Amino acid sequence: MNVTERFLRYVKYDTESSTETHVTPSTPGQMTFAKDLVKELQDIGLEDVSIDDKGYVMATLPANVDGDIPTIGFVAHMDTSPDMSGKNVNPQIVKNYDGKDIVLNQGNKIILSVDDFPEITAYKGQDIIVTDGTTLLGADDKAGLAEIVTAMEHLLAHPEIKHGKIRIAFTPDEEIGEGADHFDVDKFGCEWAYTMDGGPVGELEYENFNAAAASITIQGRSVHPGSAKNKMVNALSVANKLISLLPASEVPEHTEGYEGFFHLTSVNGTVDAASIGYIIRDHDKGLFEERKQLLTDAVDYINKLYPNSTTIQIKDQYYNMREKVEPVMHVIDVASKAMKSLGITPIIKPIRGGTDGSRLSYMGLPCPNIFAGGLNFHGRYEYVPIPSMEKAVQIIVSISELVAK
Repeated sequence: MNVTERFLRYVKYDTESSTETHVTPSTPGQMTFAKDLVKELQDIGLEDVSIDDKGYVMATLPANVDGDIPTIGFVAHMDTSPDMSGKNVNPQIVKNYDGKDIVLNQGNKIILSVDDFPEITAYKGQDIIVTDGTTLLGADDKAGLAEIVTAMEHLLAHPEIKHGKIRIAFTPDEEIGEGADHFDVDKFGCEWAYTMDGGPVGELEYENFNAAAASITIQGRSVHPGSAKNKMVNALSVANKLISLLPASEVPEHTEGYEGFFHLTSVNGTVDAASIGYIIRDHDKGLFEERKQLLTDAVDYINKLYPNSTTIQIKDQYYNMREKVEPVMHVIDVASKAMKSLGITPIIKPIRGGTDGSRLSYMGLPCPNIFAGGLNFHGRYEYVPIPSMEKAVQIIVSISELVAK
């Protein structure tokens, strides 16, 4: 089975993760998908195929050459983002893309516009998989899954390609920051690994955000508006005042590269009570700590205006993997050499996000990130060029061969 066929099958599984259930995996569709992946991995001939009660899938491609060769791994996640529905995904293939706007949904007038997403013109002449405009696509990270399985199948079918022992792992709940929560690094047994969870061809990443989530609650005082003077404390107005205390330019839509941000993710409530959700991101550890302090200071200021009204909880989610990868830069050198051998120019840049690899690196498994080919993740305009997925398969094969040499 080729990578496109496999990907089109995988996106049909509804594996949207959820922050509301507080179980692992967070949604039953992920376990359904995991069990089917186990059968597929067994059918193609991998060994030591396993699934645990949390839905983590692991398998082994045994070495076909003797010698002291490092065991390496490839990792991808099974869930899709809760930012948009991943149910009833209906992918469409645009053959020989002409470089113009793509009508995703004629009835709903949903268009993948060149004006809004000019980078798509780089794929003129290629076959591109898009959505029907009503769901996300799921290339994040089912492209990575399809690429890893296809590469393993290729290596099994071509024993003339020499490689050491290779381990693969598929995780649940990466999109809600819990993909590494129950990952058994010792069981995985690798010296290093790569997540196949990046964007366009060439991406090779070993820097990511330091990340935290903040939950703020505001207790107001509801009084009939006709007699509210000097009595009412409108929790929604307090929430608005707190939001206004943060720098307006330091948000995702106005930042790039190494610039960090505060991202308002939710505001809910009534006059009586309200809640605010934020995520905090910065590549620099010192600036990251300053951002957390700034949000805490804003809450303290609000409490001076409205005593005992507002509480905040901040939870660190993951840290910049650069600190853990730089001492073992040969893992980057191998991936870079593999790309160059295939005529791909490595694009080494910071991830404006995180992957399972960032947390795994702090758990003792250096794990940089490699492109999977998709773009515009987490929404209806997501797409993946088919040649990009095919290149990713080739990279996995090339890395496996280079490590054996």
